[in-house]
Amino acid sequence: MFSVTPSIAPDIASLAPGFRALSISVEAAPLRHPEIAQEFMANACKAVIAETIPWAEAHLAEWAETFKRFGAKPKRTPCSAEALRKRVQRDGVLPGIDPLVDLYNAISLRYAIPVGGENFAAYVGQPRLVIAEGRELFDTVKEGSPAFEAPEAGEVVWRDDKGVTCRRWNWRQGVRTRLDASAKQIWFILESLPSMPDEALQQAGQELIRGLEIMMPGAQMQITAVGFGDR
Repeated sequence: MFSVTPSIAPDIASLAPGFRALSISVEAAPLRHPEIAQEFMANACKAVIAETIPWAEAHLAEWAETFKRFGAKPKRTPCSAEALRKRVQRDGVLPGIDPLVDLYNAISLRYAIPVGGENFAAYVGQPRLVIAEGRELFDTVKEGSPAFEAPEAGEVVWRDDKGVTCRRWNWRQGVRTRLDASAKQIWFILESLPSMPDEALQQAGQELIRGLEIMMPGAQMQITAVGFGDR
């Protein structure tokens, strides 16, 4: 079993003093039941439309305020959970992308929490949540072609030793570490702020693990809590 040890720069604490996350590493097994992702997604979309997630609005509003603290404009670049939620509120459904991506997006919707999924085999070193200097490289696609850009100085980013893997905390993922069902080493990060109950964060992690166990029986998983002390 491979090891993922994400770290959070101390200066993140001033932006989000109650930040906590669950890190889940997965040694993949053969994908036996990819259809389970659509079952999870259908239930998640129903929960969003029925507004059965009591902490959702407060949690996403707290993420918006956190984004503002490092200079992001949440109406233009919202956190990943809010972007997914708005699409479901508008369209009623979320189109399928990939079984693993659909599964973690379903957890994000069901629990109103940003969830990232990464192909850890593409990482160079360990993931780090840091304040960007503005010179780091972020690989993306522009007008259909591979391209590189740099985050803004002061922006919160996830990165490894090679470059930025996700801009504006959890807004846009890079191409290099993008996850799909062919990945053998998988890393998920579930990111919460104080308005989301701790028990809900734990439930979200266990629900993701349950889906993965059904989807790929025999997969090995490790779950670790990271963050800043007690809430």
